[in-house]
Amino acid sequence: MSFQPQGTVYGTLLNFRSEVEALAPQMHEAPYKAPPKAPILYVKPANTWSFDGDAIPVPARVPQVEIGATLAMVLKAPGQVAGYVLVNDLSVPHTSFFRPPVKFKCLDGFLGIGGRLAAVEPGATSIEVRINGELRQTVAFDALVREPARLLAEVSEFMTLGTGDLLMIGCGWPRPLAKVGDRIELSAPGLGTLTNTLAAEAG
Repeated sequence: MSFQPQGTVYGTLLNFRSEVEALAPQMHEAPYKAPPKAPILYVKPANTWSFDGDAIPVPARVPQVEIGATLAMVLKAPGQVAGYVLVNDLSVPHTSFFRPPVKFKCLDGFLGIGGRLAAVEPGATSIEVRINGELRQTVAFDALVREPARLLAEVSEFMTLGTGDLLMIGCGWPRPLAKVGDRIELSAPGLGTLTNTLAAEAG
């Protein structure tokens, strides 16, 4: 099934146990002084969307880009999932994982979105990440802090996700880095392949 996003795209931070363990010391520092108790979300607005085969522009000030391979659930109605798509949530590497600055997460084109919507079981699904044909990461979703049904339920307690909205279930950790000229491929059974190339931003 060919897919094009119709709603708002939300990302989820700190949903891999390995990421939480790695960043645990920071969680007890000011200003928060404790681990988060609810899902931490952020928005990837329409200016960030790219699609399979697109070249993604990278500003000259950004020497490397962080690859965030994940799955996004697509809502068919509040609380109801139509299926999942491959997503590459790119970011400028940074150290703040609680409230990521917009300037790091929301650059033009910095969200690759796969073209195939399918009903898969996330806990039994893995994404292979290749850079220039070399396997650099395999992301398995069997070690999430909140598995997708629980994540959606907890998010729905404080906001409504409507028809066509996307909710990413968390990016693999640690995240590989890529640079201008690199070809990034994400692939997963049933979801096909999402391919993007990083290109120098014009001007």
